[in-house]
Amino acid sequence: MKEVVFGAGCFWCVEAVFQQIKGVEKIESGYMGGKTKNPTYREVCSGLTGHAEVVRMTYDPAVVSFKDMLEIFWKTHDPTTLNRQGADTGTQYRSVIFYLDEEQKKQATEYKARLNEENAFGNPVVTEISPASEFYVAEDNHQNYYNDNGSQPYCAFVVKPKVDKVKKVFAERLK
Repeated sequence: MKEVVFGAGCFWCVEAVFQQIKGVEKIESGYMGGKTKNPTYREVCSGLTGHAEVVRMTYDPAVVSFKDMLEIFWKTHDPTTLNRQGADTGTQYRSVIFYLDEEQKKQATEYKARLNEENAFGNPVVTEISPASEFYVAEDNHQNYYNDNGSQPYCAFVVKPKVDKVKKVFAERLK
């Protein structure tokens, strides 16, 4: 089993997308990349801690490769907007890959460069690629959020379209 840490806006979206993917065995929403020890959701949302909302995932590389995880990551959010995803703005919503080893760094950096060379999104990919730092698990009510709160307006209007997209674009990779 391997781990990966991605931030792509609100962690509720990222969690919901990757919960659909074969080979993803465990997902935890949390915070990484800031200076405050044991931050709370409220503190991270202030934008003052420096943390990004992220998901830490354990996956089986025999079922889904890191390259596949990168493809899903980049195709299910807008990696061209700095510190923003839709109406969610601030550094806590930045597009970020926190790499756990040199191979992840290499693959992520090469993939990002290729996307920019191909002008894949019409604008430069601004995804941050940084070494992983301490991960802080988010509060219990932020875990499995979409599945537990799918009728909430944010879930219906923001999360569900991303889940629907992953079901359409990555149908062969669904659980």
